[in-house]
Amino acid sequence: MKYIIILSDGMAGRPLEELNKRTTLEAAHTPVMDKLARVSELGMASMVPEGMAPGSDTANLSVMGYDPKIFYTGRSPLEALSIGVDMADTDVSFRCNLVTLSEQEGDYEDQVMLDHSSDEIETKDAAILVAALKEGLKAEGYEFYVGTSYRHLLIQKDGTAAELTPPHDILTKGIGDYLPKDRILRDMMEKSYEILKNHPLNEERRRKGQRPANSAWFWGAGRKPSLTSFEERTKKKGVMISAVDLLKGIAVGAGMDRIFVEGANGGLYTNYEGKARAALDALTKAGYDFAYIHVEAPDEMGHQGLTEDKITAIENVDGKVLRVVLEGLEASGEDFRLLLLPDHPTPIEVRTHTGEPVPYLLYDSTKPIEGAEEYSEKTAALTGRSFRDGYRLISHLLEEELC
Repeated sequence: MKYIIILSDGMAGRPLEELNKRTTLEAAHTPVMDKLARVSELGMASMVPEGMAPGSDTANLSVMGYDPKIFYTGRSPLEALSIGVDMADTDVSFRCNLVTLSEQEGDYEDQVMLDHSSDEIETKDAAILVAALKEGLKAEGYEFYVGTSYRHLLIQKDGTAAELTPPHDILTKGIGDYLPKDRILRDMMEKSYEILKNHPLNEERRRKGQRPANSAWFWGAGRKPSLTSFEERTKKKGVMISAVDLLKGIAVGAGMDRIFVEGANGGLYTNYEGKARAALDALTKAGYDFAYIHVEAPDEMGHQGLTEDKITAIENVDGKVLRVVLEGLEASGEDFRLLLLPDHPTPIEVRTHTGEPVPYLLYDSTKPIEGAEEYSEKTAALTGRSFRDGYRLISHLLEEELC
């Protein structure tokens, strides 16, 4: 038996007036999901424990079977694992987003958060700007590291994990009330604005009609994580396929292998089919028992507030990931169990994560059952099935209780 999770990040949402009170998932044309729903188990799962922030970090740990209340130490340290940063136990890692602020008259604190991703800046451009930050923000005990796209790291030696605000939570808002209380971090952010605002690369971005990456924004602080081995817990050899450092970091911490897919960038135009084919090769040719395909695009489009683009992202997951995986596994003759779900909702109207339960679909190629007419938040909720502790859902997928 082979096992696969297709994680469509932020795919769930809330009914929208512009979509005749349908969610983006309901409005999307998803023939493969809906066909599968008719022979699958549907239900709801709470991937974000009560009292914890609804982030992709806590939620994906749950999906992987790790109780966030036990294993979560912060988002950025997981990304540090992916990048290969050797953290000491006393170090603190901060996510460093390259963001777009409004550049209006006034002080730094008077600016407005326009974009948490600077138009999903490419890594090669971001690396130039991070190099400028390394040079201009030299401080004893602090070190910058280049990540992917707009997602980078700041490591503090012998630091303190401060509570900081994710930039995607304050889109269109003034930043003054959300700046760090830590004076050094705040000063570094203010100075980063001075360094980056008129950087030649940002001048070029403006000429191209792209948003400038004109400030660093620190958040997601935490200490070195300690995850138990996925293979030891599940007796399954697993592989992670994701463009996002957070997911790759979870894989590193869990002792799972990672596959890097050319053209996979976490955006709307990521290499969907390449991810699906990489998973198929891992399961049918390379001896893996379990594959986790993470697709970031629906979440990014939710953060941008782009209804049609979020619908497109969901349709791409349906046609370019789920379809390819199903057809490939069926052609291989392998028996398999497949779990499809988002980690959390990213509703268009709030443009950030929320903590509501998410719809899941569980298909067993050896035991098709009577399911629902379509895969959606509504049909999944109507089944009455639910996992209050979302981290237990993977035990249901694997049909065994994890230690």
